[in-house]
Amino acid sequence: MFDFSAIDLARVQFAFTVSFHIIFPAITIGLASYLAVLEGLWLYTRKPIYMTLCRFWMKIFAVNFAMGVVSGIVMAYQFGTNWSQFSNFAGAITGPLLSYEVMTAFFLEAGFLGVMLFGWKKVGERLHFASTILVAIGTLISMTWILASNSWMQTPQGYDIVDGRVVPVDWFKIIFNPSFPYRLAHMGLAAFLATALLVGASGAWHILKGTHVAVSKKMLSMAMWMLLIIAPMQVLVGDQHGLNTLEHQPIKVAAMEGHWHNSKPGEGVPLVLFGWPNMQQERNDFAIEIPHGASLILTHSMDGTIAPLTSVAPEDRPYVPIVFFSFRIMVALGMLMIVLAVSALILRKKGKIYEKKWFLKFCVAMGPAGLIAMLTGWFVTEAGRQPWVVYGLQRTVDANSPHTVNAMTLSLLSFVVIYICVFGIGVRYMLSLIKKGPAENYSDEKDDDLNKRPSRPLSAADGVEI
Repeated sequence: MFDFSAIDLARVQFAFTVSFHIIFPAITIGLASYLAVLEGLWLYTRKPIYMTLCRFWMKIFAVNFAMGVVSGIVMAYQFGTNWSQFSNFAGAITGPLLSYEVMTAFFLEAGFLGVMLFGWKKVGERLHFASTILVAIGTLISMTWILASNSWMQTPQGYDIVDGRVVPVDWFKIIFNPSFPYRLAHMGLAAFLATALLVGASGAWHILKGTHVAVSKKMLSMAMWMLLIIAPMQVLVGDQHGLNTLEHQPIKVAAMEGHWHNSKPGEGVPLVLFGWPNMQQERNDFAIEIPHGASLILTHSMDGTIAPLTSVAPEDRPYVPIVFFSFRIMVALGMLMIVLAVSALILRKKGKIYEKKWFLKFCVAMGPAGLIAMLTGWFVTEAGRQPWVVYGLQRTVDANSPHTVNAMTLSLLSFVVIYICVFGIGVRYMLSLIKKGPAENYSDEKDDDLNKRPSRPLSAADGVEI
């Protein structure tokens, strides 16, 4: 298939499936916390608008949670089917970490999810609120274990190698490895940003259409406050994460910056705004640069230097174009998020946040920006780690299973077709729920679809035609 090797196809398949999967847990993490806030506000104020929003987004949460579970199961199986040598080499560490995620987070979510979705009249208000909080906590615990495993693969410590396999020595060092705190904070904020933008886009869309205006204004207002708080925090955390990466994975940073050669003394490292990385010629074509820019950002000095890509052999470098362009897309979208948040603040002070159509259209356009930025961020993280699957310990070429090109081609094509069909329907269903909007003015006397016992999968979110 396009002269790809079996390991190339295995990498494409893993990238394809993880790109689908990461979207759903990110929305789950953000929505779970948002639901806890909405239900808490309703209990505190007794304003019906918070209950209306809570029940509306709970339907979307239910659909999204189901798709996240299904796509996550596939991810786990691939470690055994396509990357058996990685599992054989590092399974003593990654296996327990993933098991801890199941035993703590998944069991917690599964135990209280049913109460959260269908227990509105079956349990007391405080118990239901506690269930919602525990589900939200479960999503955060799940993220913690997954990122502990991934971060260890990026910055491994607390291990010995015995008979060609990694053996855990110090679990505290394994879990709290050097990149873990930064990666955890960066991913958590990314999930909240993605959710805020999705909620804000939904509210802005309904305001433009003139439907569900009251609750949509509340949606938009809460989303913009969240964006104003979280977006600047993400910039600060991202800067610290970048400095941590420079310390432990300098070649990844060199690929992000398109930095091929050390400058002359005193010139510093320029910030490449745009260019086309040429791996054969070891340079950037059509480069637009800001002198000393990268030095100032990465070393906090005008003439600081970082290790260039040419400081390692070509076989030890990642594929630079993917890392280079993904990083710039992520940063550009992050800047747009700040522009959107500041614009919302200015319009709010003028009392025109719900009136300016250009702003509302901007919100709608930025709806998927958080998810796109998160995906490109993961492309930077994972592609920039290459050619290592466990940084400095095991190369990707040594981690795969012995499959043929034909077998991997058939497997990849099957995944593409099945994922597009299954998750395409799921995403369309979720967007249909958003398009329909919240059912305002819930009444205890009326039939409550969230209180019924589900008779089929996803029946908590019925009433919308696909």
